[in-house]
Amino acid sequence: MNSNYKHIKVIGFDADDTLWVNETYFRDAELEFAKLMAPYETANKIDQELFKKEMENLPLYGYGIKGFVLSMVEMAIEISNHTVSNSTITKILNIGKDMLNAPVDLLDGVEAVLKQLSKDYKLIVLTKGDLLDQERKLEKSNLTSYFHHIEVMSDKQELNYSNVLDHLDIEPSEFLMIGNSLKSDILPIVNIGAEAIHIPFHTTWLHEQVSEQETRNKAYKTITSLSELKMMLN
Repeated sequence: MNSNYKHIKVIGFDADDTLWVNETYFRDAELEFAKLMAPYETANKIDQELFKKEMENLPLYGYGIKGFVLSMVEMAIEISNHTVSNSTITKILNIGKDMLNAPVDLLDGVEAVLKQLSKDYKLIVLTKGDLLDQERKLEKSNLTSYFHHIEVMSDKQELNYSNVLDHLDIEPSEFLMIGNSLKSDILPIVNIGAEAIHIPFHTTWLHEQVSEQETRNKAYKTITSLSELKMMLN
């Protein structure tokens, strides 16, 4: 085992874009929404305004598809100056339903890695988003048997993590977090004294992006796929 991780007893995994594909569905949905709204505004402007609306609604709706759909509906009403048709609103709702019903597409090597690591470590899932949607995805993924605990968090800041680790009697010094978001999965974890490994996904939601300055002098490692994790922990 890599000497950095000899003290690790529990490994936490983010879910969306770490275990399976997620953000790609949001990008596709944004493109569909822009097409529906094309009579009213340019695609670029729609994209910017939708993001602003999502940020405005985040404290109310939290993370996940339902809040995203409600933000699209609000945007459609505003951009069209209250002239958007019922059929267009129905199409927006159907974009959301299609996202909720999308297959769970596991990332390469996920199950093999979990199978191996679960022999030597306690594995947990720490994800954020809509509870029902996350539970549905975990069920569809057929991965739940590898995890001792699954926590759907309202947010992923230092206090959220500290509360979960306290609740599960996990010492930060014995904990390693794996995730694709520097903002949500890596930096808060490093700041509470635990270990973190970053596995970037090819697309990152604007809200999850961080500046180079925020990551400077932060002690975490970056790998390109979960398969590399097995070698790091051997």
